[in-house]
Amino acid sequence: MYYIINMELSTAFVHHVFFWLNNPDSKEDLDQLVAGLHSLTQIEEIKSFHIGIPAATNRAVIDASYSISWLNIFNSPEDQEKYQNHPIHLAFVENCSSLWQKVQVYDSVTF
Repeated sequence: MYYIINMELSTAFVHHVFFWLNNPDSKEDLDQLVAGLHSLTQIEEIKSFHIGIPAATNRAVIDASYSISWLNIFNSPEDQEKYQNHPIHLAFVENCSSLWQKVQVYDSVTF
C-alpha cells in the first residue's frame, strides 16, 4: 500500500519513532505493537503515517537494528503536542510499553 503525502512540508513537523522489541523474534509481540500503532491512526492531528521494518539495505551508515518504525507528519509542533497528550496515545504507551526495550525518537522541522 502506498501513501502520497499531499501537503506542504515547509511547515510540517516530522516525528519518527524507532522501537526495539524485548523479544525481537516474537511475531506475536511485533503484531501486537503494529496493532497498537494502527490504533494511533485514529488521532486526527496525524496527517500522514508510515509503519515500517528495516529495509534490506546494507551500508555502513545504516542502522537496521530496530524492530519497527513509526513515522508521522503533523501540520505543526502544536498538533504533535496534542498527539502526545491524546488519550489514544497515552493508552498505547500504557498497553504496549512492555513490548519494547528501547525507543528512539527523531523529531524535525523545516530548516
